Amino acid sequence: MTASLLPEGPPEGLPQDVAPPDGPCGRHADRPLPGGRTATYRHPPLVRITHWINVAAVVVLIMSGLNILAAHPHLYWGLDSRFDAPWLSFDHIPRWAMIPPARNLAEARDWHFFFAWLFVLNGLIYLAWILWTGRLRRRIWPTRADLARLGPSIVEHARLRFPKDEAARAYNVLQKLAYLAMILIVLPMMLVTGLSMSPGFNAIGGILLELMDGRQSARTLHFLSAALVVGFIIVHVGLVIWTGLYNNLRAMITGWFILEPSRPDPEDLR
Repeated sequence: MTASLLPEGPPEGLPQDVAPPDGPCGRHADRPLPGGRTATYRHPPLVRITHWINVAAVVVLIMSGLNILAAHPHLYWGLDSRFDAPWLSFDHIPRWAMIPPARNLAEARDWHFFFAWLFVLNGLIYLAWILWTGRLRRRIWPTRADLARLGPSIVEHARLRFPKDEAARAYNVLQKLAYLAMILIVLPMMLVTGLSMSPGFNAIGGILLELMDGRQSARTLHFLSAALVVGFIIVHVGLVIWTGLYNNLRAMITGWFILEPSRPDPEDLR
């Protein structure tokens, strides 16, 4: 059972389908700014700390993972690695994209394993916190109203048009679904496939390797999970830049996000 740190209902005057800010009163209450703008407290300290730890960990995991892949840049399905019939091969992995910046399988594994466990521990702390505080339900889990706006949200994203006013208080439905997919599907898959390739873990829980249909399948699924994470990062960073790099970075550093006053859509005036 989760316990919310905030009142169950939104602040007075805030629509029911918009998530309340993370500071209902006191020093985290909304702050009016010149020009009709509003500063709203979006990210509590633990969200910001775990976010930046994740950033560092994921960068090292991707770069050390590329070094590990470079030792044998081919992917297969099943138990065997048939060199003459790989499922996917990579011709060249540049040194600048690897940690360490030269082919060194042993050192790359040290980097990868250390930051993998840091990433897992950090993620478990974040997951436990959003469950305990109710943030998962309140901010990330899509409501029926959110799902009803799935089509319009897809259109908005395709047109690269995003709200900056009161509607920007809440994550849109595509954000929520993407975050849930990462938290509940992709990242657990990375963990499971990574563990299933570990000889030490196989010795005490070899069933994972059987579920993956062999070490080579686990290696391929691990790579595909990592590719989904990279794709998510590219889209995420692109949208952060497009919707206001300074405002988004400030929110993830200080917690405060600036809402702009509502303006009519130019197309609605035609």
